[in-house]
Amino acid sequence: MPIIDVKVPQLSESVAEATLLQWKKKPGEAVAIDEILIEIETDKVVLEVPAPAAGVMAQIVKNDGELCVSDEVIARIDTEGQTAVSPLEVKPVAAAPAAAAAAPAPAAAGSKSDVYSPAAAKIAADAGISGVAGTGKDGRVTKGDVLGAVAAAASAPAAKAAPAPALSVPASPAVAKPLPAVDVAAPKLSDRPEQRVPMSRLRARVAERLLQSQATNAILTTFNEVNMAPVMEMRKRFQDKFEKEHGVKIGFMSFFVKAAVHALKKFPILNASVDGNDIVYHGYFDIGIAVGSPRGLVVPIIRNADQLSFADIEKTIAGFGQKAKDGKLSLEELSGGTFSISNGGTFGSMLSTPIINPPQSAILGVHATKDRAVVENGQVVVRPINYLAMSYDHRIIDGREAVLGLVAMKEALEDPARLLFDI
Repeated sequence: MPIIDVKVPQLSESVAEATLLQWKKKPGEAVAIDEILIEIETDKVVLEVPAPAAGVMAQIVKNDGELCVSDEVIARIDTEGQTAVSPLEVKPVAAAPAAAAAAPAPAAAGSKSDVYSPAAAKIAADAGISGVAGTGKDGRVTKGDVLGAVAAAASAPAAKAAPAPALSVPASPAVAKPLPAVDVAAPKLSDRPEQRVPMSRLRARVAERLLQSQATNAILTTFNEVNMAPVMEMRKRFQDKFEKEHGVKIGFMSFFVKAAVHALKKFPILNASVDGNDIVYHGYFDIGIAVGSPRGLVVPIIRNADQLSFADIEKTIAGFGQKAKDGKLSLEELSGGTFSISNGGTFGSMLSTPIINPPQSAILGVHATKDRAVVENGQVVVRPINYLAMSYDHRIIDGREAVLGLVAMKEALEDPARLLFDI
């Protein structure tokens, strides 16, 4: 019988194993060639596994949630098999009598049972009641049965016998009447919902790397503020021509990337990384851009950012955003990087202390641009201000380089012409 194996795609060297998410086909169902059978989640990306041939799903070797490695067989397809009988073709009439005979008779109304569900047993013990009629399967006492019994017991005394009236004694005018007792029902803590969901591999990997960064780096953060008016004025002046020429709008991120590269050239230690007892100086500028996705935080890399134009950077960032949304980022796009930028301002953040993305040694945090009162030439004026924060590894980066590097970024943003002349 011609059987074709469905195998795990080749994973990168840095990815030891992956997790199967959810099969889209069941055994016996028809499969078209290149149809997506399942998604595999690594600690970086989610990979789709297409059907290598058309046929019928013959066997699922590994189930949802199981671990797998490169080239491992996870399913088999029968290229000459026939699909299973459709549920519409099954006649349920003939099977109905047998099913009815096999079904257990419901417990008689009013019957007592000593079999309580765990929740019902706890509520009954707290209320001090017993002998509750069970309406569950095989007469099992459910939580609803016990709650109903508790409510009935609470209302029965008041309905059957009213308390005898007290003797009428005239109250002294100097004595205030006591307030009537208020029956405050205790909150039902057992009814509050909770949901326990395991971390995805991507979320677990992000958590691992952040803890690793805090445990291995001597993280310090320096701050500065930048007047974004010159950048905003330049964008407004050239926006229409830029979009018509390049087919993409000019945003703030291309300015931040250019300003970061400008500073990294002046202070190469900000673009370096630690490898054991060595400092590795990178002669290239691969800038990671932190992007939020439905599956978690990812950091795709803009390669050779120093060689790209504003338009190239904007197109690359827009492409990353769409791929992150669709879960289509590749392992190559997420690997490497010499410096990162995190733009919390997209979500309205005013200030933050970003965590270094190892093995990098520095990261720039960008925040929301807001009109704020500042002092210029002895006068209080309103300017669109953005607070910049740069976290750095104090093991190899001294405060001087960190502060001057952030100042270089500030100066480039407040006078964008510096980016043209590299000064």
